[in-house]
Amino acid sequence: MRTLVGDLLACHLGQATSGTLGKRLYDALQQSIQAGMVAPGTRLPASRDLAKELGVSRNTVMAAYEQLQSEGYLSTRAGSGTFVSAVLPESDLSAIAPPVAEGRSTDGITLSRRGEQLLNRAGASQRQWGAFMPGVPDVRHFPQKTWRKISRRLNLRLPVETLSYSQHGGYAPLQQALADYLRVARSVKCTPEQILITSGTHQSLDLLAKMLCNPGDRVWVEEPGYWGHRSVLEINGLETVPVTVDDEGLTLPAEEAHVSPPRLICVTPSHQYPTGAVMGLARRKALLDRAQAWGSLIVEDDYDSEFRFGENPVPALQGLAQAGNVIYLGTFSKTLYPGLRTSYMVLPDSLTARLKIAHSELYRGGYGLTQLTLAEFIREGHYAAHVRRMRQLYSQRREALVTAIRQQLGEAFIGQESHAGLHLILALPQEIDDVAFSAGLEQAGVWARPLSVYYMGVAKRRGLILGYACVEAEAMAETFRPIARALLPLLRR
Repeated sequence: MRTLVGDLLACHLGQATSGTLGKRLYDALQQSIQAGMVAPGTRLPASRDLAKELGVSRNTVMAAYEQLQSEGYLSTRAGSGTFVSAVLPESDLSAIAPPVAEGRSTDGITLSRRGEQLLNRAGASQRQWGAFMPGVPDVRHFPQKTWRKISRRLNLRLPVETLSYSQHGGYAPLQQALADYLRVARSVKCTPEQILITSGTHQSLDLLAKMLCNPGDRVWVEEPGYWGHRSVLEINGLETVPVTVDDEGLTLPAEEAHVSPPRLICVTPSHQYPTGAVMGLARRKALLDRAQAWGSLIVEDDYDSEFRFGENPVPALQGLAQAGNVIYLGTFSKTLYPGLRTSYMVLPDSLTARLKIAHSELYRGGYGLTQLTLAEFIREGHYAAHVRRMRQLYSQRREALVTAIRQQLGEAFIGQESHAGLHLILALPQEIDDVAFSAGLEQAGVWARPLSVYYMGVAKRRGLILGYACVEAEAMAETFRPIARALLPLLRR
């Protein structure tokens, strides 16, 4: 039986022209380990098996193994075999790297200005789970058994075409299930043909930026707002214009004001991120009218509107539009789990065919089994039932966090009134540096994003975005205590 390591060493031995066979085998294995082609922790073939693969004596292989073990490249485990060491000898050698100029890596390769801007904006923390990380649902409650059961059933009769690329903006059963769901749950006006399935909201927005905008076009974004929108738009060469958010979401300039019309207007009207503001009916109609007069397109990101507590979800802006100038974005990252990487757009009829072709050209749609499983999951009622369960759970956790803030700090620190979503704002005095405070909490194992980083300009508010979805209600007070404990000394100064 051939192994990957055996094939690699056989290739090296065939290229080597000098030295004894044992020396050539030793060199080949050492160089493969140093180059990372045989990774740390890899289990090597038994000496007898490798000797048979390479057509050499077992003693030759054993001698090479023993030499590399003495040098620290290999280790043995009783009853398990021979492994590449987790820490290689070179790792213990310290080297002083020369300073790297801005925008330049150690190999001299530079990034574009847009690339540098993207990296400078990227958050320092790469953690995506835990208290109080915002924007993350409690994936522990996802009904995996039900999902696996549906997936196994479908896999037994999976149409062969689902193993190839999707050419129609997604698979028809999911488009049909989504159209039925959105019409009832979100008051979205659509047919299955208008739905384009994507691999995340970022991909949806990337496609819109590429296909609907030219470099330099102006796009309105909310201030404060989700930096992911800005990152995707700016990496495509677009000018993002921050537009202030108030208690009803995105504000509009006076009609007589001289305004350069934007190509796109990106909004989160049903639950503004991060402030939680809900856009009222009058503001929605005014936005639709203004966009129609300007010839602008509205991109409605409806990322977590299913989670509204104590009252019915606010209908989508798209359902009010008469001119077909709203593109509706939805995702399963909040309602199911982020790793599903399944989102969708509801497109105006005039754009549907062209954007589906573009999506196929740029991204090559697929994930047939996942889409079919999701369609059945929705059609059989599991999705609606899961959302209802999680809505109740998140409502309890939000209430527990509000209670903890009131008891440990006071009413004035509750900075968000909306009873919706997966996060709320902990208000901080303006003199407190929320970025530095957040970094200090991270050292204590608490992940909460500073509110000020959501502003493009000077931050008008200081605070922390506290995601409560992943913290049990019973543990909320104790989990919040390190934040209060760290904050109280700053308040006494």
